[in-house]
Amino acid sequence: MTTSATHGSVALVTLGCTRNEVDSEELAGRLAADGWTLVDDAAEADVALVNTCGFVEQAKKDSIDTLLEAADLKETGRTRAVVAVGCLAERYGQTLADELPDADAVLGFDSYADMSSHLRSILAGHRPASHVPSDRRRLLPLSPVDRAAASTDVALPGHDAGVVRSRLGSAPWAPLKIASGCDRRCAFCAIPTFRGSFVSRRPTDVVAEARWLAAEGVRELFLVSENSTSYGKDLGDIGLLEKLLPELTAIEGVERVRVSYLQPAEVRPGLLEAMATVPGVSPWYDLSFQHASTPLLRRMRRFGGTEAFLGLLEGIRSRQPLAGARSNVIVGFPGETEADVDELERFLTAARLDVVGVFGYSDEDGTEGETLDAHLPAEVVAERVERITALVEELTAQRALERVGESVRVLVEEHDEDDDAVVLGRADHQGPDVDGVCHVRVAPGELPAVGTFVDGVVVGTEGVDLLVEPR
Repeated sequence: MTTSATHGSVALVTLGCTRNEVDSEELAGRLAADGWTLVDDAAEADVALVNTCGFVEQAKKDSIDTLLEAADLKETGRTRAVVAVGCLAERYGQTLADELPDADAVLGFDSYADMSSHLRSILAGHRPASHVPSDRRRLLPLSPVDRAAASTDVALPGHDAGVVRSRLGSAPWAPLKIASGCDRRCAFCAIPTFRGSFVSRRPTDVVAEARWLAAEGVRELFLVSENSTSYGKDLGDIGLLEKLLPELTAIEGVERVRVSYLQPAEVRPGLLEAMATVPGVSPWYDLSFQHASTPLLRRMRRFGGTEAFLGLLEGIRSRQPLAGARSNVIVGFPGETEADVDELERFLTAARLDVVGVFGYSDEDGTEGETLDAHLPAEVVAERVERITALVEELTAQRALERVGESVRVLVEEHDEDDDAVVLGRADHQGPDVDGVCHVRVAPGELPAVGTFVDGVVVGTEGVDLLVEPR
């Protein structure tokens, strides 16, 4: 596996969200620049570098299973070392290392800048000390405006302007990190403790990376962060995202810019206006509602409720009637009543969302939620997940049917392996990976290339997927 011209080969295995994908590509860039060979398959690598997710219980389990699978490769001699990085490693450190003795190292974010040295040492037979977790919110000043200067001394994956990412895929869209961390204190969420306080990337760095991505063939930029509506507050300009969008859409080669993770309580009229009027910004609204019952939202340390959320959606659709809207909801939070679930159902029925992710509540270490009274039995949580999921599947299928007859512009992402006259892609109102796709039937032998656009009309649906005929 190892060649004399390099330190060795490494396969990056990425789990979790698109923010992790950015971090993996930054790690890949660092390693490639220092002489490592990047390979796709962990079975063909000297080092399997697993970028883990620590968001919810299932994500943790998936990360551990992946690490165990990678460790099994060592038994066959195909992989020499397995290293855990990412959110699970940052969050649990030594505890994770104790539970996974077959992993050769568990490294936190502070190790990313010197990852090459760590991997060389591991291949030489040394085992570096496991990461010791801490509350990363304490690494930066409490006041957001004081963070820009202080953040230069804090590891912020995906923020280093001196590192050129190595793309680990060839999709015509790519995530582009605009910020890290979160200042909110939602009772169910542990992310701020291991991702830290909110820090914006400098606009100049974001634009420079966007230009690089465009030169690499990316046609859609997917702006990611833990909370995009906070962008700029630590740089002294809470309206900075509205100013950044026109700069990004003006980049040669960029056809679409998509903004993810908007906090409903922080959405400003100016941001909605910019998203609706700047050419090239997709009419797609990723709104973190989480629930719709006002009393339960307060218990979650959040704001809003059915009427406020419906008013926000009405404001969006008054500007852009065909806009896509998606969200996630949590059911089974401690203290949730039948009336709360009824209210959630009332909201979802009225909201006409294109996509809704449904999660059952589970305690997260170190969060306020695990200390609350009135925890619900697991079987009640499971029943409510099933109930809301069934409703969501019905409602989103109905919403897709409403789009029959609409004109769409589809970014071609792949060719259908089962039908040589169909390409798969996404319309403006569809986000990547989880929002459904468009199946576009074209003339045999005239398949449009990946990364091009096809104009068409929606003629049918399959669940949330749309069937499209070219115009």
